[in-house]
Amino acid sequence: MSRPILIAVLAAPLLAFAAHAFAEEKPVDPYTVSNANAGATPLTETQTFAAFHGKPGLQRIVIDLVQHSVDDPRTRDIFREIDRERLERTLVEQLCYVLNGGCDYTGRDMAAAHKDMGLTTADMGALVENLQRAMDKEGVPFAAQNRLLAKLAPMKRTVVER
Repeated sequence: MSRPILIAVLAAPLLAFAAHAFAEEKPVDPYTVSNANAGATPLTETQTFAAFHGKPGLQRIVIDLVQHSVDDPRTRDIFREIDRERLERTLVEQLCYVLNGGCDYTGRDMAAAHKDMGLTTADMGALVENLQRAMDKEGVPFAAQNRLLAKLAPMKRTVVER
């Protein structure tokens, strides 16, 4: 194999990653940035955040969650028009904040972020299953998963429309 072809073959995965990693978020209407928008108060301890393997673990979980949700026939319609870059960034921030990982949440409040999406209880159930799958893949212990899910569960009242 010639050197230019070999370099192109080796560089292709890096270029694909870079295109995804540096894609621009779509603009959104102005809103007040506040950790209160995260929809939950943070845990008071840091052991659970450590069980998620810190921020790099959360990033892997979120990327897996979003990709699986895009591919999942139960949830793909929800994710058809998403701003994937913004979703992944703000979801990592939200989970990091809720897990007391030292992050601030810069996304919109839960009601505004999910307004007019028509989310159902079944949609939320499928998303939770996808999240559990991603956490399992990351090797997050079951007890740590449950601590996060207990923090996120009350948000269902805010985002489910029917």
